[in-house]
Amino acid sequence: MGKEMNGQGEERTAFEIGVVVPKQAGKERDESFDCVEVLVEEFKQAGLIVEKVIGIADEFIKLAAPLETLGRAAAELQIKKPTHIGMDLQFEWDEVEAFVRQPDGSLFSWCERFHCFNHLIYGIVNKRNSAVSLKFDGKEFHWELGESLLKRLEAEGIVKQVFPLHDEIKRKQLLRNWALNWWDFTSQPVDDIYSYFGTKVATYFAFLGMYARWMLFPAALGIMLQLVDLGSSQSMMLPIFFISIILWAVMFFQFWKRKNAALLARWQISYSVVADPGCKILGLDWSSLQSPVELVKKVGTDRAREKEVFQRAEWFGHMMRFRNDVIIFLSIICLQLPFELAYAHLYEITRPDALKFGLTAIYLLAIQYFTKIGGKMSVKLIKYENNESTEYRADSLVYKVFGLYFMQSYIGVFYHTLLHRDFKTLRQVLIQRLIVSLVLENLMENSLPYLKYSYRKYGVRHKKRHEKGSSTGKIQFTSRVEKEYLKPSYSASIGEELEDGLFDDFLELALQFGMIMMFACAFPLAFAFAALNNVTEIRADALKLLAMLKRPVPRAAATIGAWLNIFQVFVFCFGLEKYCHQFTWL
Repeated sequence: MGKEMNGQGEERTAFEIGVVVPKQAGKERDESFDCVEVLVEEFKQAGLIVEKVIGIADEFIKLAAPLETLGRAAAELQIKKPTHIGMDLQFEWDEVEAFVRQPDGSLFSWCERFHCFNHLIYGIVNKRNSAVSLKFDGKEFHWELGESLLKRLEAEGIVKQVFPLHDEIKRKQLLRNWALNWWDFTSQPVDDIYSYFGTKVATYFAFLGMYARWMLFPAALGIMLQLVDLGSSQSMMLPIFFISIILWAVMFFQFWKRKNAALLARWQISYSVVADPGCKILGLDWSSLQSPVELVKKVGTDRAREKEVFQRAEWFGHMMRFRNDVIIFLSIICLQLPFELAYAHLYEITRPDALKFGLTAIYLLAIQYFTKIGGKMSVKLIKYENNESTEYRADSLVYKVFGLYFMQSYIGVFYHTLLHRDFKTLRQVLIQRLIVSLVLENLMENSLPYLKYSYRKYGVRHKKRHEKGSSTGKIQFTSRVEKEYLKPSYSASIGEELEDGLFDDFLELALQFGMIMMFACAFPLAFAFAALNNVTEIRADALKLLAMLKRPVPRAAATIGAWLNIFQVFVFCFGLEKYCHQFTWL
């Protein structure tokens, strides 16, 4: 919130939203008509605390909000919050003491504060008697009656971006107690992560931490099975190992569901509350898509007509989803399958191990860009589906894109398994993929944001030197808000439309889980590689969020969504595979 409690019980101002506008060429401004000055004045009248910062290439407006301003915005938004009597009631500022506070002692969560900020800054409309003439750098336009000022400035290209700001004090605390704390390698301050990043990011790290902790058990079994020469008892130990892994996986997901429910209860979140509030934040304009329920409301009170329209819209939605699934499936068969089989064949005929490592590295790099084509196609296709809610749309997108990545990750391994049944070659493929992916993915995941950030800083410096007409002199970035603005956003690799970098993180976990579960019989030591990767992934992802990227936009999510179904399908496939394995190999 705009004012938060520090360790001594005193309040401090925390700027949480940044607004970016370009510098104006003219030195003299008419403040009564200058749109930036008008925007600043309107922010102040809305009860916000405003601070202007002059950067090298742009100007920045930092915004904070007193608790009362956020409280009145929450009341206008009719946000429901739990009370001390055990009921969720609509928030009222006059009854603030009746509502339960967050685990960190604050009144509102980060997601609620962000919604309040959006309501305050985008709710500034022209309430005057006529349109207002505004100017910016010699350009003049009109602010119409009832029009949002910030949206108009965004449409005119004057407001370049609105983004959340890092809280430097909390960021450094999380860096010290979380990202750089390797003593307890699976323990995480989940409540602090929730308070700072929101529900969805905190749920991901809670799942990742529990997954990494539970992975130690099969990793120990795999090491024992790999190192100990069991001789004639090998055939007896493998079925025991398979059964242990299946039981481990089933128990893990059951215990995760319990932990997830406990976290939601501690964070005062219910499943019904998180259904649709985050849809506008996701980047995809879901509001332009009409659900069957919305269509029914438009028809009127004619019951027969309502039923007909509802059924027609429902069947149309099913047909659109079926069409999109067919398009994705055919694109895999026609485009990706030959590419995967060609790699598998080249790998088999290549003799030196060094060349095989190089081929695997080139392959893993190539498919990352190859599958982005299918991912972007999925994002476009899903816009034409009439899904019932935002959650269904997001799940549909996960299933489609995961289908692409599933094929590109496993078809080469299936080739060795089913056609040649060469366990020695299969084991080499798994070792090389796990080692290369462990090194390559962590390297790219942490180096690419830094390279993008460095390139943007270089671009700003180069542009500034060009304006001055001098190629000498050192240009320093002194303002923290400008450095944050130049950092990349936390977005999915398949496109900015998702605006959710957790898609890539969950995808990486799902692909890893599928590989170690489906091919555990060939290489039990794979669980040890996965355990090492997951422990590293916790700190790498934490460091990425805290130091290399902008602060993510908070999103409401009660569970890990469709990813849980994908994990459970892998468990079922693993059990089915081992059941068939007993009758074909033993």
